[in-house]
Amino acid sequence: MALGQWPFRVSVPNVDEARRAGEAPGEYVVRLAETKARAAAGAGEPSSRFVVAADTTVVDGEDLLGKPADAAEAMSMLRRLRGHTHQVYTGLAVLDLQSGRLLTDLCITDVPMRRYSEAEIIDYVGTSDPLDKAGAYAIQHPSFRPVEGLHGCYASVMGMPLCHLSRVLARLGAQPPADLAASCQAHLDYDCPVSAGILRGEQVG
Repeated sequence: MALGQWPFRVSVPNVDEARRAGEAPGEYVVRLAETKARAAAGAGEPSSRFVVAADTTVVDGEDLLGKPADAAEAMSMLRRLRGHTHQVYTGLAVLDLQSGRLLTDLCITDVPMRRYSEAEIIDYVGTSDPLDKAGAYAIQHPSFRPVEGLHGCYASVMGMPLCHLSRVLARLGAQPPADLAASCQAHLDYDCPVSAGILRGEQVG
């Protein structure tokens, strides 16, 4: 949010994140984002106009990989994801507190993992960084760097697809005060191949 030069405060609403029977990954993350936005609305500052919420999950085959319960599960997840492509689903919800209007969006990104070694897994899990990450990894970790050859939205894999946020805010009559796409790419040192398409309204991620 700071990249868009918006003033903001962080709220962590307590919501039930259990997946419903038969719920598809996209439906799941969008529902949770919407639930979080509505739950956080009551804690908004009087001067706030928007509540922005997101939820991210890692999808490998038929399975959703959330945050690992412990180091052993983190290692198991990282071994499972090693050397092939999975998907990251990020649901986004923006609630306009003035009108009560809520809009959602969904970003699905293919994430190719490199063939990192067993020693790298052990070292990374030893940092405790994977324990609060869906799928047990952070794409931006400076030494582990588990992803190679990404051709989608880097920010979405981190948990907040900023171009998707920009286009949702535009639909609500608000524009970011800076070139958010350029700022995002400069901050992440990533030449994004999908940002222009996202801002045009295409379903790419």
